[in-house]
Amino acid sequence: MLMDVVIDGVDVPDEGAVVDHVADLLVEVAAGGQTAFARLYDLMAPRVFGLILRVLVDRAQSEEVLQEVFLEVWQSAERFAPNKGQGRAWVLTIAHRRAVDRVRSSQASADRDTRVGLRDLDVPHDGVAEQAELRIEGRRVARAIAALPEVQREAITLAYYGGYSQSEIAALVGSPLGTIKTRMRDGLSRLRTELGVTA
Repeated sequence: MLMDVVIDGVDVPDEGAVVDHVADLLVEVAAGGQTAFARLYDLMAPRVFGLILRVLVDRAQSEEVLQEVFLEVWQSAERFAPNKGQGRAWVLTIAHRRAVDRVRSSQASADRDTRVGLRDLDVPHDGVAEQAELRIEGRRVARAIAALPEVQREAITLAYYGGYSQSEIAALVGSPLGTIKTRMRDGLSRLRTELGVTA
C-alpha cells in the first residue's frame, strides 16, 4: 500500500519519485506569473534561508542574500530547464552560490583590512606562507569539485556546503537514496584521487 509523504506541506504519493511542484512554479514564473512567484517564495523561502544561514551564520546578511536569491530566481526563471534537474535543487544551487559569494566577498574585505593592519603595524608575520598554502589548496579543491560529473557535484555540494543528509538530498533531487549514496561515494573517491589523498 502506498503511503503519502508530506514535503513542504504538500502531500505527495510515495512512489519512489517526488513530484516537482517547484519546477511547475518556476515554469509559471518564467512566463511572468506573479502569483506563482509568491507561492514559490512561500514554499522555498524557509529552506533557502536555512541553507544561507548555515553558510553565512550572520542573520542580517542571510536575510539580504535571501532577497538577492529570489530576485535572481524571478529574473532568470526562464533559464530553468525542467528536463535537466529538479526545481528545488536549481533554487538551492542559486542560494548556495550567492551565500558562498557573500562569504568570499566578506573574506576578501577582511583580508584587505588585515593586510592594511599588518602593514601599519610593520611587524613581520610568519602566517603569510600558511595563508598562501591554504588558498592554493582551496583552489585545488574547487577545481576538483568542478571537474566532477554534475550529479556527483550536486550531491556533494548539497551535503557538504548545504548541510543536507543523504535522505534529504534524495528528496530534493528526486532520486533514490541508494543512487545518492553511490554518487557521493564515487564523487568522493574521484576527489581523493584528484587531490592525491591516500588515506
